[in-house]
Amino acid sequence: MSITPIDIQQHRFKTRPFGYDKASVDCFLEQVADELERFHLESQKLKEDLSRTRSVLDEMKDREVTLKEALLTTQRMTDELKANARKEAEIVIAEAELQGEKIVQEAQGRHRDLLAEIQDLRRQKVSFEAGLRAVVESHLRLLELNTLPIQEQGRFQPVMMEILEEDVLARMSSPEEEDAG
Repeated sequence: MSITPIDIQQHRFKTRPFGYDKASVDCFLEQVADELERFHLESQKLKEDLSRTRSVLDEMKDREVTLKEALLTTQRMTDELKANARKEAEIVIAEAELQGEKIVQEAQGRHRDLLAEIQDLRRQKVSFEAGLRAVVESHLRLLELNTLPIQEQGRFQPVMMEILEEDVLARMSSPEEEDAG
């Protein structure tokens, strides 16, 4: 049986000529003691449960703080990784652009060299053609001279050969001088 504070206040002991009935008071006191002991045990149990609950709550709060810190750290690391990745991408792009510019410059240089080489070959061709033309013209002149009578040829042949040789040499050296200039 459970005793409430009202039961204690309203409880009336049987009276006897010399006071209250001792057995009735002892019985009631025993019930009150039992109930107080039960309340005390229940209170103790509730305090232990509350302590465990608080401990678990504190542990959960610590975990929450740890998780928040971990999330913040992870977010910071993610941001740093993204920033580093962007920087690396920018560096790779810049290097690729520089390498592309270098390749273009090398190609343009090679193009200029090839154009210069083509011009040089054209000058050499012109020089060769002029030299060949001079040789052919001199041979034509010789052929024309060969048609003179044999007696006349004998007199003029050494002089004509000198003139033709000088003419050929002059023509062959003049295109080379133009190339050098």
